[in-house]
Amino acid sequence: MSSVRPVVFAQWLGRLPYGEALSVQQSRVNQLVAAKKSPSPSTPKVNHLLILEHPPVYTVGLRSHVYSESEETRLRALGADFYRTNRGGLITFHGPGQLVAYPILNLADFRPGDRSVGVRRFVELIELTMIKTVAEFGVVGTTSPHTGVWVGDDEASQRKIAAIGLKVRMGVTSHGLALNCNTDLAWFDPIVPCGIEGKSVTSLSAELGRDVPIRDVIEPFCRAFADVFHCDVQRPFSFQTC
Repeated sequence: MSSVRPVVFAQWLGRLPYGEALSVQQSRVNQLVAAKKSPSPSTPKVNHLLILEHPPVYTVGLRSHVYSESEETRLRALGADFYRTNRGGLITFHGPGQLVAYPILNLADFRPGDRSVGVRRFVELIELTMIKTVAEFGVVGTTSPHTGVWVGDDEASQRKIAAIGLKVRMGVTSHGLALNCNTDLAWFDPIVPCGIEGKSVTSLSAELGRDVPIRDVIEPFCRAFADVFHCDVQRPFSFQTC
């Protein structure tokens, strides 16, 4: 087993429209896939962690077939963009006050606990990363049969604080996670988030009764990611300017 920890380069992109973020993701994915295909073993395979927030946008995944053009028009009329994507999952909302992270990783580079990382374990590791992140603020996060991270003492009172929607192609990941920091939760009211009926959403600010901006969450998130994935997260940016 190699003792060298993989390196992940974190990049803060600020508030970026969803379509532009998709282009950045695809560029990073294409570079990583090309490096994996290269006959030269010296071709660098660079892993990225893109961290950002979006202007208001509703996105639907591959399993969403219920959102017609009229539904799209209804949601756009609220002042949000609308995108049909190639990620897993159903509908969700992204917007200001929500930490969004897109890990662009070559899964073969990662062996936390000396175990390989397939798609299912990758989801579990992302969930654990967010559980560790919210724990730094005194919030107890849990998993459930539904993907994502939840808070609440029992199933009846569970509230979703973080969502996951992923894609893996040739062992390279894209799309990612969204953690509600001080998000305006009213944006979730017009939809059934992730297609789960009867469940509400929450945020760090709502749980703690105080404002928790994204800039306060980025560093704990990067630490948790490095701990869970047994990697070194290099972040050449100032959190104070986020």
